[in-house]
Amino acid sequence: MPVIANSKPSQTSEPVLGGGRWPPLPVAAVALFTACLSACAVWLSWRQGWILYLGDAEAHLDIARRVIDSRTPGLEQLGTAWLPLPHLLMLPLVARDDLWRSGLAGAIPSAVCFVLGVTLLFAAARRVFASSLAGGVAAALYALNPNALYLQSTPLTEPVFFAAFAGLLYFTVRFGQTQSLWSAVGAGVAALAGTLTRYEGWFLIPFVTLYFLIAGRRRWSAAFLFGAIASLGPLAWVAHDRWFYFNFFESFSGPNSAKAIQGGAPYPGNDDWYIALTYYGWAARACAGAPLFFLAAGGVLAALWKRAFWPVLLLALPGVFYVLAIRYEGNPIFLPNLWPHSYYNTRYGLAVLPLIALCAAALVALVRGNVTFPVATQGTGSLFERITEPRALAGGIVAFGVIAAASIPWLFAPRPESWITWKESQVNSVARRAWTHEASAFFKAHYRPGDGIFTSSGFAGVIREAGIPLRATLTGDNGPLWESAVLRPDLVLWEQWAMVQGGDRVQTAINRARRNGPNYDLQRQIMVKGAPVIEIYGRSDAPTNLYQPPHEDPVPESTRRKK
Repeated sequence: MPVIANSKPSQTSEPVLGGGRWPPLPVAAVALFTACLSACAVWLSWRQGWILYLGDAEAHLDIARRVIDSRTPGLEQLGTAWLPLPHLLMLPLVARDDLWRSGLAGAIPSAVCFVLGVTLLFAAARRVFASSLAGGVAAALYALNPNALYLQSTPLTEPVFFAAFAGLLYFTVRFGQTQSLWSAVGAGVAALAGTLTRYEGWFLIPFVTLYFLIAGRRRWSAAFLFGAIASLGPLAWVAHDRWFYFNFFESFSGPNSAKAIQGGAPYPGNDDWYIALTYYGWAARACAGAPLFFLAAGGVLAALWKRAFWPVLLLALPGVFYVLAIRYEGNPIFLPNLWPHSYYNTRYGLAVLPLIALCAAALVALVRGNVTFPVATQGTGSLFERITEPRALAGGIVAFGVIAAASIPWLFAPRPESWITWKESQVNSVARRAWTHEASAFFKAHYRPGDGIFTSSGFAGVIREAGIPLRATLTGDNGPLWESAVLRPDLVLWEQWAMVQGGDRVQTAINRARRNGPNYDLQRQIMVKGAPVIEIYGRSDAPTNLYQPPHEDPVPESTRRKK
């Protein structure tokens, strides 16, 4: 027998099934609607060639491919700076050459996580406000945001973390209502996925553990279960760093860490709380759109009035993390309306989009209008009567108004230039895409199967676009093999080609090789405005077999490569 969620039945109460379970039909409807939106966004990005505009997207795809396609394949190719789960999710798809070369091997897992995240956000908001309509508004505000839709069509970590974060919200809310230890386990699994995706997942663990200690009758059991499961992610990753790099904290202090990349250069918000908060606030506003941003600012009070204290706190924590990262950790955000008037890390603003969506949805819940779904309940009247009841009508009007207002920036400027995450990817990739296309065209014309390419780690896009397997390359990801070639090219450098970026270590090795042997001649020089000079060298006396050093016997002249 279905029961009413509230203690006092009313026409606007949300019907739930026996045992405290909510109707599954709305969840399925939200998932289907979001899947359609997601598929359309992925198709658009694929058709327009946007999937790998962001340099980080190319790098994530490259990491996943190298685990299975490299001179030194294996888990060491996961590296240190980025956490492993997004790359592991790509593995079943990245092995297919067509999906790897198009970027779809990375876009598809992101899209699946986006659909899962929006569905979980709906389920959580529905529980928080006891309203399917409010839950639907929260889900719609996230799913219809073009910045979120663009990022979920790329191989980035944000969509994967969003799914884990939404799962954490759902299971903690469910625990607060049911006191089920299975909810604590579910929250632990969601948090574990988050800690293996982005570092803000690590930041959340103590706060959520404290929530379990405060919010439940079985607080010690719940806190222990959650903490034990969630902590496996950070422990596994520092063990990975220790095993492969002999440093438990290689991800934080190594050459690929955020601080090392920033290099100590000053930026807005470094050592300044006010500026850090200002830049992050503008990033959140740019990602959400100004109307939704200000609606949510008012909606915070509505959410607190509806006693959604924990959801508001939890969803605000990623924003706190990024303000701290700007202030202390060398993670700047650059915006076109603030100095230095450029684009960098603008997508960090999307971390608080779930909070913004939930607070805006609280405005609908405040009206207490609720269009319930046709689940048979006693004394609630027909579906038509419930929909046309005054409070339900008022809720529907407010819901439509909130979604319409949030859509204004995208409807009045229906072009990708108004999506700041897309604009950043487009502006910052113009030079990289130009030299990548030119270099890949050269290799398409001159590369022969079995040739090796000696290069640094930043040229994976050229190799992918040229259709060359990554195992044909010798890069910095190959550890001692690459280091040996850099230090003693006269002894161990056997690659037919070398691709360098002016002044890098490969350039130094080639210069050394040209003095002492083997001989490399410049074949192509690529100069693009706003990018370093790219040079491609060809070996004039490379051995026929790439993967074996030459025999002591002289190589017959007939088999020796010509310049």
